[in-house]
Amino acid sequence: MKHLVTKVDSGSIAEELGISSGWKLVSIDGKTVRDVIDYELFTNNERITARFESEEGELFDFDIEKESWEPLGLNFETGLMSPVRQCANHCVFCFIDQMPRGHRDTLYFKDDDWRLSLIMGNYVTLTNVSDTEFQRIIERRVSPLYISVHATDGEIRKTMMQSRNADRIMERLTALHENGLKFHAQIVLCPGLNDGEVLKKSLRDLYSLAPEAQSVAVVPVGLTKHREGLYPLTPLSRDDAREAIRLVDEFAKENGAEGFAFCSDEMYLRAGMELPPYEFYGAFDQIENGVGLFRLFEDGFLYALEEKEPLPLPVTLTSVCGVAIYPCMKELFKKLEPYGISIDIIPIKNEFFGESVTVSGLVTAGDIIDQGRELIKGQALIMPSKMLREMDDIFLDGMRVPQLEEAIGKPVFPLSADDGEEFIKALFEITERLNDR
Repeated sequence: MKHLVTKVDSGSIAEELGISSGWKLVSIDGKTVRDVIDYELFTNNERITARFESEEGELFDFDIEKESWEPLGLNFETGLMSPVRQCANHCVFCFIDQMPRGHRDTLYFKDDDWRLSLIMGNYVTLTNVSDTEFQRIIERRVSPLYISVHATDGEIRKTMMQSRNADRIMERLTALHENGLKFHAQIVLCPGLNDGEVLKKSLRDLYSLAPEAQSVAVVPVGLTKHREGLYPLTPLSRDDAREAIRLVDEFAKENGAEGFAFCSDEMYLRAGMELPPYEFYGAFDQIENGVGLFRLFEDGFLYALEEKEPLPLPVTLTSVCGVAIYPCMKELFKKLEPYGISIDIIPIKNEFFGESVTVSGLVTAGDIIDQGRELIKGQALIMPSKMLREMDDIFLDGMRVPQLEEAIGKPVFPLSADDGEEFIKALFEITERLNDR
């Protein structure tokens, strides 16, 4: 297995050796490099022998002495140095299966790659991992992993994931535990499938694998209006959400497991309950599941605000968000008024996916235009950047920020919805620009 070098970093070891783009990495210390996991492990030594093949097909062996942490400076065709592994499941709650057709192809790609779990914190199921590959996870000391468990009962998990390998989850998690490899777990709660006694069993089973089992997030199933022909699922009601929170809290008290299992912010908002305080969330290990996201944002927001002075000229802005978080954001934005910043926030009902979808990250430009065009009165519109594709300006419905600006006749500024300090910094920069006009 050879890996094409696409770029060599300036001033790097690879450049000093004369390696250039177009060469291929053949092996390290005589061992085949399967992917980036092997590459990082094999190069994390003070002495290595790397074999390369030049563009002309000539083989070169380089004996390299370096600091163990020092990179070689090689860049390859893909970050993983191999294709991303696709999901082999047909989960009854899969959000991608509930997407309307006809949008960009990347919206319909399902990844389930344990390497992305290690590198980026993506949740994986382990159902597409062979015994040989799982042994590689053990041998490579891969930790922590982020694992979509949903139910520790094998038969229920098979039903939920429509995969014949889904029932081996406790076997796999126990192996991680016995080998001292850490993991975080996720449970997507589907009424009538993995709630109630099934949820209680899952929490008990996972806690039995602590401390390697680090945390569990319980999140409500997301159902769109595009479910024709799919497994019949019931949306999580207000009472369902309250019962789930009660069970998680009860489990923690009965087992002395405070700081282990958490319900997501969305669960509390669906339940109509106040979010727990900042201290409840510990290290915020489940932030990607929306567990403690608002409290973390709020804390950074208020901290950064203390360092600011009132504006010389007041600024009026409009903001948009999902229906669920609207009450929290409305109250938080009131803290800006003494600084001369007034933000009128508009909750956007999700017509694109259906009104049962209430999170901000799934709001589309089309819905903002349809519902907000006449209501956006501020000097500019600020919006959560999570409504956009990462490192891009495109919404889920294919519209881009300039198109939204043209439609509403206002400048649009995407701001961080995860980092409150970054939000305040960017917000005050925007107000300076508006006041300079």
